[in-house]
Amino acid sequence: CMRYFLDTEYNGFGGALLSLALVPEDGSEEFYVTLQCDAPLDPWVERHVTPFLDMVPDGLTGPRLPRQAAAEALAAWLAHDEAPDIVADWPEDLAQLSMLLVTGPGMMIQVPPLSLHFIPLHGFSTAANSVVPHNALHDARALRDHIMNHLE
Repeated sequence: CMRYFLDTEYNGFGGALLSLALVPEDGSEEFYVTLQCDAPLDPWVERHVTPFLDMVPDGLTGPRLPRQAAAEALAAWLAHDEAPDIVADWPEDLAQLSMLLVTGPGMMIQVPPLSLHFIPLHGFSTAANSVVPHNALHDARALRDHIMNHLE
């Protein structure tokens, strides 16, 4: 079982998921997905998130996926780990990940048993410490680096 650091971007408070990243603690293959969003974008999100969605290394960029396809991609990526431990510093990141697993009324995508850990980091901002602020992949990397370098 491996620990993965999570960050998401979404369309304002309570809004639709726009991107999700999981960064393994050992520096191995990262997961990054961007999702289609039909709703009008929150003005702050349009200025501070949308322009940076594709600012990730080659091979991790791809088309904006429908929700079901994003859930399937996440499940396929997690399938190699029998008990992933997912860490986030913001509760909505865990909520967005959890809701992505729900694919319809009474239906969910099949994933291994997950542990979800919320670690509030008062006074630490992933975006302020990120190479590309408000990009889920870069913010997840900043979270991993902070926790592994300062809290262990």
